[in-house]
Amino acid sequence: MITIPGTVNTFCDGVSRRNFLRIGALGFGGLALPELLRAEQAKGTGSSQKSIIMIYLPGGPPHQDMFEIKTDAPSEIRGEFRPIKTNVPGIEICELLPKTASIMDKLVPIRSVVGAVDHHSNHQCFTGRLLNQPAPPGGWPTFGAVVSRLQGTSQPGVPPFVGLEPKMKHRPYNAASPGFLGVGHRSFRPEGDGQADMTLNGITLDRLRDRKGLLAQFDRFRRDVDHRGLMEGLDVFNEQAMGILASGRLVEALDYQREDERTQELYGKGDPAIRGDAAPRILEQFLVARRLVEAGVRCVTVAFGFWDYHGSNFRLCREDMPMLDQGVHALVTDLYRRGLDRDVSVVVWGEFGRTPSINAKAGRDHWPRVSCALLSGGGMRTGQAIGSTDRLGGEADERPVHFQEILATLYHNVGLDVNRDTIDDLSGRPHYLTDGWQTIPELI
Repeated sequence: MITIPGTVNTFCDGVSRRNFLRIGALGFGGLALPELLRAEQAKGTGSSQKSIIMIYLPGGPPHQDMFEIKTDAPSEIRGEFRPIKTNVPGIEICELLPKTASIMDKLVPIRSVVGAVDHHSNHQCFTGRLLNQPAPPGGWPTFGAVVSRLQGTSQPGVPPFVGLEPKMKHRPYNAASPGFLGVGHRSFRPEGDGQADMTLNGITLDRLRDRKGLLAQFDRFRRDVDHRGLMEGLDVFNEQAMGILASGRLVEALDYQREDERTQELYGKGDPAIRGDAAPRILEQFLVARRLVEAGVRCVTVAFGFWDYHGSNFRLCREDMPMLDQGVHALVTDLYRRGLDRDVSVVVWGEFGRTPSINAKAGRDHWPRVSCALLSGGGMRTGQAIGSTDRLGGEADERPVHFQEILATLYHNVGLDVNRDTIDDLSGRPHYLTDGWQTIPELI
């Protein structure tokens, strides 16, 4: 990772701290800017301003405690929560989601998501494919890598795919990769997984626009990184890569404190403490995601919380769901307020659902047979609920919806056609974006 020192500020606690700009990662967790630019040049950049924001809920949230409360089920299944009305007649959701209920006309809860496996990983949400299914050499790419490959950047100085999720303790929560599309289409990570921070001595934020000086400084440390294979081909593409750094557009988008106080208050303050072996609950990242798509990023991913409630399901729901409620409400409201609702698609989901029965520790265990998702924006027909489960919440009863149907719809929303567009694997063999799954007709 490259760390570029900025100015020194004195904070209210009297401690002086230097601001640092972390530019991706040169190694395993970040975007290789020269490789991105090579891919962009080979493909050509698109002109679409359509974007996707994915809020990933690692661990698998309890579907029956969110969007379809089973009031007629026995107490050992029903749980402690009651449903409340939303602003769409006939749609009710959990009482812990009142802000979400107030904007249901802008949302689509899908109550019957199927096709999962019992494995804690972001792989299925990010790729649509199962970890245990055969894959081409290199593996299946994430949806963001696909969009990056087929559409490239939409704005100079802005990468097409940004991942805001942290490096999580349970490594499979970060398992999804660009696969056979290669590192050039990996997500840009502002707090990435580089092997080490690298400080460019003598280059401060004030001098960042001095591209020649920055390139000269790169030349001085290239020998230090070449032997580890972390940087290749310092050529004309590096100068273009420095253009991304020097433009300031991405840096400004990441700085959510540029927003007015009213907007920051809408999103609220999250909790940076790590939850379980997954992610913190950082509400500010919802705001950063909005700023990134507004700046031209095509795909943004956020990981929020830890939803593996094997014990204390209802206590943990009371801690986590109100914060998710605030974040989703703020993001969707803000997108509509700014006229971005037709251009930006939002999906909120986890890798599977939870058991209908409540265990001895007041928890719900893994249940891959059905789960849920929440969609908004993208020009979709909102204000409806799709699908349902049976009386006990254990099986998809009405309108099962496959993971890949949701991704097919998201691809459609950004201008890709799952029946036409393909990506080539390492052998040059083309693959369709989904395994025959189509867009959700109720939404298009």
